[in-house]
Amino acid sequence: MGISRKSAGISAALATLFFSLLGGQHVLQENARAVSIDRLIPHFEVDPFWPQPLPNKWILGRTIGIAVDDRDHLFVVHRDQDSMFMNQALGLDRGRAECCSAAPPILEFDPSGNLVNAWGGPGEGYTWPASNHGIEVAPDGNIWIGGNGSGDSHVLVFTRDGHFVREIGIPGEPTDSLSTVSFGRVAEIAIDETAGEAYFADGYGNKRVAVVDVATGTFKRFWGAYGNEPIDERVTYDPFEPLPQQFVGPVHCAEPSNDGLIYVCDRGADRIQVFRADGTFVKEGQVAPLTLAGSTWDISFSPDEAQEFIYVADGGNFNIHILDRDTLEVLAEFGEGGRQPGLFFAPHSIVTDSDGNIYTTETYEGKRVQKFINRGMRPITEHRPGAPWPDSALN
Repeated sequence: MGISRKSAGISAALATLFFSLLGGQHVLQENARAVSIDRLIPHFEVDPFWPQPLPNKWILGRTIGIAVDDRDHLFVVHRDQDSMFMNQALGLDRGRAECCSAAPPILEFDPSGNLVNAWGGPGEGYTWPASNHGIEVAPDGNIWIGGNGSGDSHVLVFTRDGHFVREIGIPGEPTDSLSTVSFGRVAEIAIDETAGEAYFADGYGNKRVAVVDVATGTFKRFWGAYGNEPIDERVTYDPFEPLPQQFVGPVHCAEPSNDGLIYVCDRGADRIQVFRADGTFVKEGQVAPLTLAGSTWDISFSPDEAQEFIYVADGGNFNIHILDRDTLEVLAEFGEGGRQPGLFFAPHSIVTDSDGNIYTTETYEGKRVQKFINRGMRPITEHRPGAPWPDSALN
């Protein structure tokens, strides 16, 4: 059946409206930047040689989380199931080719990118996640991981070397955003060392932030968008309607700042909501708000004491945003879609080391980790979007 002229006209009008608004979004961002045109912001260049090649002809699946410890060692979690790879990619495992094998799901790198340890997978006394998602290093060096697969209603804690410590929550429980004994496909974990509390972005099933005691795993409190009591019913995001009063989800990060605030990624609504530690709502801001694939996938803070900047991994638009933490204003971006160093295929997680370098992971078919070297501060006028290569390497 053909499309009527009337239907075609309506479709054309809607498309024109969408792209006009998209252009308007760009103009608004440019106008905001013009106000602070001489402001200094961090400048980054990709390190194409980080990390070093993996041993044993190992390869990565979807790299789904990254964390840094007090030695600036990087811990990466990826999905090592056979389904993450083409049959030919695991030819070594199947006796068909000289390459390759899936690396163990948890990998530890030193600051130079050398692999220093690798471990993980099913074992005695715990239920390994059906779909790994998120990783955190506690102040005592323990490694916390979540999962967003079917039945992943728990979080696991291991020592740095992979010895099982604790299972928090009950595996196999259904979605229940009011539960105090289990979780709902936790996307990410972050630890407030001063308070001794772990914040769960809970997450893909539940639609809330949940807080537990680091030392014991005891459940402490939870909240939803704007500090509301969360609900399990799905809500949708429409860029042309008021923002939903519940998290659209997935609730993809919940990061405590040095000054006691909690920054929460509501990925499906392109927003970051800010709370006090008790769940009191403070403010919110949006990033690329016409992105229907979600823009706020993960955040990290600049390492200065004031944490002046937020870095946002945008897996919907394949780039990294630099925000003013106080105002949540987008100041600049770097990266774009592509396979070359410094470009992205679905940047998923992001972390900052003590020198201000940024590390990212990529999910779906990205399947890699990248490092971006902090080259110091430059005026916004000197910032160049796109591939963060040295000036001498670009035509």
